[in-house]
Amino acid sequence: MLRIWDVPPEKLCRNHLLGEHRELHAMWVVITQKKKGYSKHPETIRWKGKLRAMYFRHEDLVKEMSSRGYVHKSPLDKRKATGKSIQDVYVDSPLKQILILKAKGCGCNV
Repeated sequence: MLRIWDVPPEKLCRNHLLGEHRELHAMWVVITQKKKGYSKHPETIRWKGKLRAMYFRHEDLVKEMSSRGYVHKSPLDKRKATGKSIQDVYVDSPLKQILILKAKGCGCNV
C-alpha cells in the first residue's frame, strides 16, 4: 500500500523507513511530472499542493537513514518544493497510523 507515515521517522522500523522513502520518491514523480500512476490514490491526493511538506518529510527520512548508516543518493529537487509546508490532511489519523504499525509487530517503536 502506498503510504507516507505521519509518525517521526526515528520510530519506524527499517522496512517502513526504507519503504516510505521509496514510496515518497514515486509519489514525488507522479505529482511533479504529472504522471498517471497512483495520481488518484488518496495518499497522493493529500500531498498535492504540499510538495514543500513532502520535501521536508523526505529530509527527515534522509536524516534518520543517515543516522542508521545508510548512504542516501537520491535528493529531491528543492526548486519543485512548492505549496504548503505542513501536511494537515490524513488518510488515517496519526493515532490510527500508530495502531496500524503496532498491529504489524514489525519493530516500529510506536
